[in-house]
Amino acid sequence: MDTIAARLRIDILTICIVLGLATAGAVRTVEAACPFCNAVSQTLRQEMASTDVVAIARIVPGTETESTATFEIEKVIQGEGLIKPGQTVIVNYYGKAKPDQHFLLMGVDPPKLLWSSPLPVAGEALEYIESITKLPDDPIRRLEFYLGYLEHPDSMLARDAYDEFASAPYGDLKQLKPKMNRQRLLQWIQDTSLPADRKRLYFVMLGICGQPEDAELLESMLRSDDPDKRAGLDALIACYITLKGESALDLIDELFLKNTQSRYADTYAAIMALRFHGTEGGVVSKERVLKSMRLLLDRPELADLVIPDLARWEDWSQIDRLVELFKSADEKSSWVRVPVINYLRACPLPEAESALEELKKLDPAAYKRATSYFPVPKAGDGTSTQPVDRIRHIASDRVIVSSQPLAVGGSVSSAAGTAAAAAPLGQIGPNRWFVTSVVGMAAVTVWLAMWLAISGAGKGLIYTLLASRS
Repeated sequence: MDTIAARLRIDILTICIVLGLATAGAVRTVEAACPFCNAVSQTLRQEMASTDVVAIARIVPGTETESTATFEIEKVIQGEGLIKPGQTVIVNYYGKAKPDQHFLLMGVDPPKLLWSSPLPVAGEALEYIESITKLPDDPIRRLEFYLGYLEHPDSMLARDAYDEFASAPYGDLKQLKPKMNRQRLLQWIQDTSLPADRKRLYFVMLGICGQPEDAELLESMLRSDDPDKRAGLDALIACYITLKGESALDLIDELFLKNTQSRYADTYAAIMALRFHGTEGGVVSKERVLKSMRLLLDRPELADLVIPDLARWEDWSQIDRLVELFKSADEKSSWVRVPVINYLRACPLPEAESALEELKKLDPAAYKRATSYFPVPKAGDGTSTQPVDRIRHIASDRVIVSSQPLAVGGSVSSAAGTAAAAAPLGQIGPNRWFVTSVVGMAAVTVWLAMWLAISGAGKGLIYTLLASRS
């Protein structure tokens, strides 16, 4: 009975750990540094820093069961006082390993360590893992190390290096310019087999180290009808503008903003690139960016995407136009009404106040939504180092889950000052509902586990499950 209780406590602890990591992951999404190139997972360096023991081990032949295996520690990379070479540990493991297969083991909570799932490693990966523990604290020198592993033949190393860059501030990347290989980046952005997230990173890097003549290649990609060639479109557009300058916006206007046949995702990608160049791109004037942004006001069904930008950049020239959008809104563009109200709330001009009173009478419900769910808006320059959730864009009355990531000023892809882009207007910000739902699910699951532990039906189910695992 004590054995069953102990195993049950471990199972419940495991559930709580997983849910805790999931909740942390949800919050980390809000705090992630990179908007264009989303990190796939925690990097090995981050995982190792959060564990007590890191070791290289092999399975003791003949010890595999359906769910466990005995591992012999060959080398201790971290936590020498907690475990030593030659020691054996039993770890959850499924499947059969090759006789010479090495594994990376990570353990927490000594003295009775809880082990993570064994990660198969071989060849250069062994040296890579050892090198991680010796990397300097200086983030620039650390990124120099990972620079050599981008698109490495070992997919684990390539992914881990990408995740390190995806978490790095844009300012750190710019300091790596002398170390970047422009020709290799040009090759990677043309490789249609690479995932879009990887390409986003390489477009960002090319924008740092590329030459003006590279814009010709980027223009051909922008004009292409092949979606594979336009993967990572938001970063592609931002890179094209960076290399060509202000004149590049004429093409962006033509293809994505004026063009009513442009797909929503493509138009949204262009907006993300414009937000970057309106805040920290340093290539295009804010007034020229606003000129392009205003083109979306001619497309009422998409106008709500840019109204917060007009307000945060204090473009108060559009009061009459926005009031007309509010009055003419139909079922296809009704969500424009809340951002219009928030624009007027942010505007310091007296005509905005009178317009606000008029619109309040026309649609009291929209006015109530704007004033109830969003804080009193404050205009600003849009620059921010505070990242935001990259998977969600809240625009007034509609929630859009975009295929293009949000952008955050001051981070790797820096496709925008989206963080401040709408946060002051209450349009974009940390997804409280998402985080709350994850925490809620965690609480429900823990409660369910406790019920299983104490109820008669639960005990029967637990005994059945444990018997099947034994």
